[in-house]
Amino acid sequence: MSALLIRNVTERDAADLHAIYAHYVLHGFGTFEEVPPGVSSFDEKIRLIAAHGLPFLVAQSGDEVLGYTYASPFRPRTGYRYSVEDSVYVRDGHRGHGIGLKLLNALIPRCEACGVRQVVAVIGDSENRGSIAAHERAGFEHAGTVRGVGYKLGRWVDIVMMQLPLNGGTTTHPPARGAWT
Repeated sequence: MSALLIRNVTERDAADLHAIYAHYVLHGFGTFEEVPPGVSSFDEKIRLIAAHGLPFLVAQSGDEVLGYTYASPFRPRTGYRYSVEDSVYVRDGHRGHGIGLKLLNALIPRCEACGVRQVVAVIGDSENRGSIAAHERAGFEHAGTVRGVGYKLGRWVDIVMMQLPLNGGTTTHPPARGAWT
């Protein structure tokens, strides 16, 4: 594998993002979707994340996109405007090589620069040791486990909540303008 480049997403990446995500939809628990969305949904996701002024990054080696990460509004109501949810997906066959952690380590300072106060990880499957470990290494703390809230591939699936405070977290009041709008 050639050197790993972490860069901003472009609309040209939509097909690669789709291919990476479709694997998790069909075979994993990192998402609770059961039917892969079309490539056009990634075009829309790229535009939506950009419209919020939040980061969306890809990891590339040579000409191949090996993974991606982005921050999206944690919840739609304005009271949550200082909190984001991170998403990280690594191409099947490339997990376990630290790509997810490198993506997280690139995402976090960009979230901080946006004024984000809390990054929340909602990790599908309490048995997803790789994602949990990557988030721990990036400084996230365990915030709770919600048991059996999903049913996929013939079994009940938990979600693990993890959290990383930024910009002082809850120790000070935020600026008048929100982190995302």
